[in-house]
Amino acid sequence: MEVKTSKTSKEEILKDNLEHSIFSWSKQSGLNPLNIQRAKGVYLYDRSGKKYLDFSSQLMNVNIGHGHPEVTEAVVKQMNEVSYVHPGMITEARGKLGKKLSEISPGTLNRTFFTNGGTEAVEHAIKLARLYTGRHKIITLFQSYHGATYGALCAGGDPRGHAHDSQGVPNIIHVENPYLYRCPWNSKTEAECAENAAAHMERVIKYEGPGHVAAILMEGESGSSGCIKYPKGYWKKIEAIAKKYGILTIADEVMSGFGRTGKWFGVDHHGVEPDMMCMAKGITSGYIPLGGLIVKEEIVKHFDNKPLPIGLTYSAHAVACAAANAVLDIYEKENLIENAATMGAYMDKQVEGMKLKHASIGDFRNTGLLGCIELVKNRKTKEPMAPWNAAPNEMEIMNKVAAKINELGMFTFVRWNFIFTAPPLCVTKDEVDEGLEIISKAIAIADEHCNL
Repeated sequence: MEVKTSKTSKEEILKDNLEHSIFSWSKQSGLNPLNIQRAKGVYLYDRSGKKYLDFSSQLMNVNIGHGHPEVTEAVVKQMNEVSYVHPGMITEARGKLGKKLSEISPGTLNRTFFTNGGTEAVEHAIKLARLYTGRHKIITLFQSYHGATYGALCAGGDPRGHAHDSQGVPNIIHVENPYLYRCPWNSKTEAECAENAAAHMERVIKYEGPGHVAAILMEGESGSSGCIKYPKGYWKKIEAIAKKYGILTIADEVMSGFGRTGKWFGVDHHGVEPDMMCMAKGITSGYIPLGGLIVKEEIVKHFDNKPLPIGLTYSAHAVACAAANAVLDIYEKENLIENAATMGAYMDKQVEGMKLKHASIGDFRNTGLLGCIELVKNRKTKEPMAPWNAAPNEMEIMNKVAAKINELGMFTFVRWNFIFTAPPLCVTKDEVDEGLEIISKAIAIADEHCNL
């Protein structure tokens, strides 16, 4: 298939975007966004011809890498047949995708309600948990992120939600994270951190009234809040607490799902079976928007004889489902999940070596290819290079680090004192080395500000 390139100048493209579109999570003036022309594999290319190594899979979603022709072929084939039907109708792509998700999901998760993305999956999980249980409170973690609509943003513990707090969704209860590196209970071991965090959650549930709590909502593995890796046994303890009080568990696998952690889903590392699971991002590798909420059969059976009051115009969009089917095939045919585990172990080893060179590396947390380097000014005191929810004037050092990364030809997610390492699952050892070398050169800037 011949690809026609735009004859519009890069300056005009920049002008049109800045003057006629709105940018997420940013002040709207003074922006100088990357002007991307094409992408292939783990690389992006701007309109000046500069190449960027994509070390965060954009927003941890382009799991299979950029520009895979099989997805294009699947989308075109579906569009030649039918692009859209009423969500009360069915297509082959929808049924095939639903069946495959049932096969790869943990436990008895079986039926999927398809959404446009992860935020809507979380919204519908909260709605469905309340409808099914007749309870109203949702327990979630601070330092988590579940999406940007009112409900999902309130469910998360991300400070970007503070601006909306006065209009927030009620009955969301937050608890502390099992954050071993900065444990709120000063735990000395992983097991101790898991025990303390789980006990804290159970105390909060008791205070709130277990009979009022509909669900516990947690990420399968923590993502944009700093990859706060759950200590071994924590998810199991939360599952046991939920069962004890008749509370549903909801795993948000939007970021940690579809091979990102070296297994199909983050919860697969913990041996738990959530009652519901939210998904998006890697389901289509970001090629076309799609999300979903997969639930146990008994939850759907509850609505066999009464209407289930949820719906979306684009639920189970035929083209999006076709893209997802192609992507899921690619994960298996190209052994990308196994590669994520292998490259993640390689990344762990390489960053351990970097710690000997860079005094500013305080901690590295990684599961598969969902990782984060946390920079500090002093390893003993753990003073962060930029504080949690840093103000602009507190980001001077990290802004220089981020600028250096960009200058050296890498795109990755830099937030506060975190540098994320989450390349596409097709990444090779040479590409991991290339990425870590760029990060190493940028971290050298932070090293100059360490107080040893």
